[in-house]
Amino acid sequence: MASIFSRIFKKKPSPEGITTSAEVIGSGGNVFTAWSGDAYANDIYRGAVDSIARNGAKLKGSHVIKYQEHNRVEGDCKLNRVLQIEPNPYMSAFDMLYKLITHYFLYNNAFAFIQKDNKGQLLGIYPLNPLHVDFMSDENANLYCNFLFTGGKEVLLPYTDIIHLRRNFNDNDLLGDLNTALSPTLQLAHTQNEGIIQAIKSSANIRGILKRNQLSSVDKLKEIQENFIKDYLNIANNGGIAVIDQGAEYIPIDNKPYVIDEKQLQTVKTKIYDYLGISEKIVNSSYTEDEWAAFYESTIEPLAVQFSLEFTRKLFNDRERAFGNSIMFESGRLQFSSNATKINLIAQIMPYGLLTINQALEILNLPAVNGGDIRLQTLNVVNADKAEQYQLNNKTMSETDTAKANNKSVSENSTK
Repeated sequence: MASIFSRIFKKKPSPEGITTSAEVIGSGGNVFTAWSGDAYANDIYRGAVDSIARNGAKLKGSHVIKYQEHNRVEGDCKLNRVLQIEPNPYMSAFDMLYKLITHYFLYNNAFAFIQKDNKGQLLGIYPLNPLHVDFMSDENANLYCNFLFTGGKEVLLPYTDIIHLRRNFNDNDLLGDLNTALSPTLQLAHTQNEGIIQAIKSSANIRGILKRNQLSSVDKLKEIQENFIKDYLNIANNGGIAVIDQGAEYIPIDNKPYVIDEKQLQTVKTKIYDYLGISEKIVNSSYTEDEWAAFYESTIEPLAVQFSLEFTRKLFNDRERAFGNSIMFESGRLQFSSNATKINLIAQIMPYGLLTINQALEILNLPAVNGGDIRLQTLNVVNADKAEQYQLNNKTMSETDTAKANNKSVSENSTK
């Protein structure tokens, strides 16, 4: 039985002449190594990344063809099935986008392999999670990626077959920078968690010393200790008073655990959220309509643009792009709006024929109806060209009526 690895990366003859690493202009080298900061182990960071990935994975990728007349039509249905339903046999389209977005924020680099058949037709898209990537070039300056995965598996792939998304794209010409800028904050968050754990544990430490003024055996001391705890240090001692004779002396220990200030906890949380471009209300789903709109425009929409451009340039060649082929990742952002906003929007734009009946129903999260693909338009609005023609006709008619009136007046005067 063939392994998943061999099924994804079918054996191909290795390109000749790939003996040198790709040269870059900027600093930082041409090697990617997965960041070992283990940010995903932090609950605040993971929760924030999960919120972005869950919402970003709702983006819908579509193959569209745009003509010079600005007309837009749906493209290849097979390609749309790959983008919208099943990019590969092991995950759904939601899973693929979720994984890519998660890698995007964890490593500031996300990779996916575009699998094609011998004719160059798309077979599937597979997100990759490499430990190490070397960028290399051949004699003709074509770029390749040498991926190293867990278990020592290695594969060399043309960069043209790789979806590559980058964040914090600054120092390196090929790669996004690592999240090392966040390391101090993550370390502080870890220290805070450890402090909370120790504060809880300290409540179970020694509360006092029962000093025995007489010599006793070890067994006798243990018995006295157990009896003292049983009688006086449990919840049943409602009076809160311990009675001991002169043979023993109880010395309490004032062990005050350090309690972390809530403002300090919130400061660390805010630093992580700000770094990722998200707010706490988005994470805990308590956002308002305006707060969601701000999150969409600042975080989700840039992702949609980046996905659209990268998928377009990697799935189509120059000639295909020249004929208007492109990939668009879009989201029905109105589904997060209030019903009042949706109804107001429909009432404002539907009279202009901008929506079909079914499109209006979709905005309201209602099922489509038969014959609902027609557009309704009020008679109070008219095509601009027809409006001008209408005005010209009125002007001509007005001039004709004036001429007729003048002729009639002249004729009447002549008769008199």
